[in-house]
Amino acid sequence: MTDTVECDVLVVGSGAGGLSAAVAAAARGLSVIVAEKEPYVGGTTAVSGGFLWVPNNPVSRRDGIEDSVEEARTYLRHEAGNHFNAEAVDAFLAAGPEAVDFFDRETAVTFEAASAFSDYHPTAPGGRSGGRSIKAQPYRAQGLGAELKRLRPPLPELTFVGLMVGSGPELKHFFNATRSLASAAYVAGRLTAHARDLLVNGRGMLLTNGNALAARLFRSALDRGVQVWTDSPAIRLEREDGAVRGAILRRDGQEMRVRTRRGVVLAAGGFPQDKERRRSMFPHDRDNDRGSPGHFSPAPPGNTGDGLRLGEGAGATVEQGYPNAAAWVPVSRVPRKDGGWGVFPHFIDRAKPGLIAVLPNGKRFVNEANSYHDFIQALFASTGPGEAARAFLVVDQPFLRRFGLGFVKPFPVPVGPNIRSGYLKTGRTVAELARNAGIDPAGLEQTVAAWNRDMEAGEDRAFGKGSTAYNRFNGDPEFQPNPCLAPIAKGPFYAVEVVVGDLGTFAGLRSNGNAQVLDAEGQPIPGLYAAGNDMASIMGGNYPGGGITLGPALTFGYIAARHMAGEAASPATARNAAEPIGA
Repeated sequence: MTDTVECDVLVVGSGAGGLSAAVAAAARGLSVIVAEKEPYVGGTTAVSGGFLWVPNNPVSRRDGIEDSVEEARTYLRHEAGNHFNAEAVDAFLAAGPEAVDFFDRETAVTFEAASAFSDYHPTAPGGRSGGRSIKAQPYRAQGLGAELKRLRPPLPELTFVGLMVGSGPELKHFFNATRSLASAAYVAGRLTAHARDLLVNGRGMLLTNGNALAARLFRSALDRGVQVWTDSPAIRLEREDGAVRGAILRRDGQEMRVRTRRGVVLAAGGFPQDKERRRSMFPHDRDNDRGSPGHFSPAPPGNTGDGLRLGEGAGATVEQGYPNAAAWVPVSRVPRKDGGWGVFPHFIDRAKPGLIAVLPNGKRFVNEANSYHDFIQALFASTGPGEAARAFLVVDQPFLRRFGLGFVKPFPVPVGPNIRSGYLKTGRTVAELARNAGIDPAGLEQTVAAWNRDMEAGEDRAFGKGSTAYNRFNGDPEFQPNPCLAPIAKGPFYAVEVVVGDLGTFAGLRSNGNAQVLDAEGQPIPGLYAAGNDMASIMGGNYPGGGITLGPALTFGYIAARHMAGEAASPATARNAAEPIGA
């Protein structure tokens, strides 16, 4: 041991949960160190879609959305079922708007509304067809100065020649660039500006989605004097008289003791890359009869469950009972030029008109436009014992030219390289596609024929694709009467295989409404807090809407900071919590 450093707060991890705790604590006059294991700041947040689900938030209210704590609580009770954590949910619903307001007013984090973005189950009790999700505004990377090199870059599979494309209206411009002069002009402007950035800076400089959120939080931390240490993994927590008083880090090849006066916040991103814990909690990730691994996560490689192990070493317990241990998403594996594999998460292409998902037997199994989490749950239910959980997204030539498919970009980007790499399967006929992709030809022919008969009737009679506000939000409004429906009729035909991935793990450390980590008896461990995916999800193993990882991450980071600073809930928060919200 060569050195000891003291601070008020030590944060382990630098995603939204960790950085929000750091910024909010520093804003209250506390000295803060953020210890990040990897060379990059931003964690999973930096490679995410960047939405935050915060009911009754002030950004949506300014956009004319009316919501209530009571409705949101009803929705979360329905979604979490038997795993509803009333204390933590009430704390989130009360403090969420306050946290959003704090970051929006007093930091470099500024938000914009996403009022048309529906809850994932809008017809459930308390569900809404829009207004609970927000996102960070795009950010010019020059704002980070020399620190830009430490910001985690986005997934290369989610960029186009290094260009980050924002979700929502911007993405629609890119889809419509060959059919709309306004969209063509917009895309041309973005590409020209991007080319200029590449020439001058060697990289794209307009950050969007989760990368923008991570950059804004990083900038805010630096502005508040937070010390952000990268390449500094936490090895173990130190306890005295039952309380956590700091941690041992490895920094510059040596161990260092960090002594804390107020607390340690565990926000190391959960365990999506911890193969041992993952296989104990993800049934599909265990060896199957085909001998292939069953899980591919786009999360950063350093998210190996460090926060959970640190907490367990201090007497904490990890939630074991959720019906889903992670937020599932279908992903396709993209061959990279270096011989490795990238992972492409399929968020919105499944809802577009003219796409179906089939099992290897050629049969459909799901409403393709449902949320990514629901899609994978349906895949699990349709996969037999010992079989790998996998499916195929099937489209025709008009679909591919208009929308692309997964990593494949729409026209005029050539598709040949993706066919030659094996990522995109093709065939002149449906049967030929099936043979080339490893799908049962007779089964796929029957399914496509049934789909096309339904298209003549204008309704997906098998699974109801396009039947909810969330389905239709991700469709194409030019296709009427249902923006999610179109025939699969004109060859050549195409398919991409999808397998199971995640957007973060749900099964974290059990915690209370103050973000304090609990011991085996359910009592708070003094000096220990959790946020982000290190904290057991308040969603109870379900996925109610876009941003249900980042919204609580930001909120509970803020709550942890407030508690460490010795503050009670503000009067406004207390009033929100006191609303008559039912049993």
